Amino acid sequence: MSSESGHRLYVKGRHLSYQRGKRNTNPNTSLIQIDGVADTKAADFYLGKKVAFVYRAKREVRGSNIRVIWGKVTRTHGNSGVVRAQFRHNLPPKSFGATVRIMLYPSNI
Repeated sequence: MSSESGHRLYVKGRHLSYQRGKRNTNPNTSLIQIDGVADTKAADFYLGKKVAFVYRAKREVRGSNIRVIWGKVTRTHGNSGVVRAQFRHNLPPKSFGATVRIMLYPSNI
């Protein structure tokens, strides 16, 4: 492979919502749909992987406007390949539908 082509160390996913019941939401746990994952067997690979929500802020800190909220995939959710993730700081509701990055490390293979 040529060195010009990028090597992505993460898989894209979407922040769907918080874990919830019929009436109550639980912002401690976010639901993530990982691209290309459609069942629980495929989702099992991502358990324990780090998740990053990368966003741009208005104010510059240490020369950068880019901020990250880190989290971890904890378990699967349902049968459609959705996973649950817990973040160090809960993701804001504004991020519903936003892209998150699921890192391919730490690896257990």
